Amino acid sequence: MSETPSNTLQYRFDGPEEAPVLILGPSLGTTWHMWDRQVPELAQQWRVFRYDLPGHGGAPAYPAGAVADLAERLLATLDGLGVQRFGYAGCAFGGAVGVELALRHPERVASLALIAASPRFGTADEFRQRGVIVRTNGLDPIARTSPDRWFTSGFAAAQPAITEWAVQMVRTTDPGCYIAACEALAAFDVRAELGMVGAPTLVLVGSDDQVTGPAEARILVAGIPDARLAVVPGASHLVPVEQPAAVTDLLVRHFSTAWQPAYESSTGQTAVPGIPVRAVVTAPVQPVPIAEIAPAPVVEPQQVMGRPDPYDAGLKVRREVLGDAHVDRALSQADDFSGDFQEFITRYAWGEIWDRPGLDRRSRSCVTLTALVAGGHLDELAFHTRAALRNGLTPDEIKEVLLQAAVYCGVPAANSAFRVAQQVIREETTPTE
Repeated sequence: MSETPSNTLQYRFDGPEEAPVLILGPSLGTTWHMWDRQVPELAQQWRVFRYDLPGHGGAPAYPAGAVADLAERLLATLDGLGVQRFGYAGCAFGGAVGVELALRHPERVASLALIAASPRFGTADEFRQRGVIVRTNGLDPIARTSPDRWFTSGFAAAQPAITEWAVQMVRTTDPGCYIAACEALAAFDVRAELGMVGAPTLVLVGSDDQVTGPAEARILVAGIPDARLAVVPGASHLVPVEQPAAVTDLLVRHFSTAWQPAYESSTGQTAVPGIPVRAVVTAPVQPVPIAEIAPAPVVEPQQVMGRPDPYDAGLKVRREVLGDAHVDRALSQADDFSGDFQEFITRYAWGEIWDRPGLDRRSRSCVTLTALVAGGHLDELAFHTRAALRNGLTPDEIKEVLLQAAVYCGVPAANSAFRVAQQVIREETTPTE
């Protein structure tokens, strides 16, 4: 166990001190206990290192809004323990951390297993919407529906104790850290970089996973040069919990036989002792032939008056604030008449103003809502109310903005604004069962 400063993670070790280190990374909303059924066998050969995400399992609530931030905290923890080289297995969010480590710190990762993982987890809109629901209603709605996402219906019905354990894991997570993790997954997209993952990789997925299923697993296998696919029958998203024996056997086989040699001595890395190979009874994991995915082309930004064109930055901010669906709809409807205007607002409203560092996005949402009430722009008020929720304002804070606007912009204007905002807030904050 550990005491945890803000730049490191809560962790525990199992297994012999002299053995090679194998890290097990958790899924969002879980704790290191999701790996309890794997540890007894893995700890016979490896020094098993498990960690909790911030605000999970009683870990200190230091939110991390990017997968890269979590990877750096993990490395800082390992550096403090003198661990330089390791194998890594991660489930879902933990898998994203593993890919990040393999891409940015390849000299540290000897072997990799990605479980229920994806190079991009759904859409940014889906995770930001989840953050809105948690910010408004707390974690209880997410907790109650977690078994539906994590387990097959048969398993959930047959294992009520495990199902209730899963609900309580989510319910006791720090909401702010959960929301930050949702933001991290919303921004995570390594599809164009998979070809640079050099570690031998096992991609493991449950056959019935409806969150990150076999289709996402095959994208990983197609993009990572040295990757193999294993599909576990009768399992959903939290496959290490639902099918522990199958997952354990696959991990033992992979990490026993696919441990990349250390880098040359010029890198400062030392060789890791060979790991004994253990025979297991499961059939070998066979690669699935999938067409290679071409990396996205790199487009050099234009220069405007001696500095980078703000269009790309503006489009990124516009999507983050308003959502992909809204922006895609606006751009798809643009024609020869309105296309220049769409480019104009993307470049100058979003690239020049919304991307300025002088105000945070919450403050800019407050200013924007007030200005729209004053101008009577109710259509714009609707989608900027959604944007305000995405930017972290609660319904109560939006109410306060509109009350303030009633004083300075007039009661009739605020009356119309309350009607529009109330409808949007109902739509955006009602949990989906």
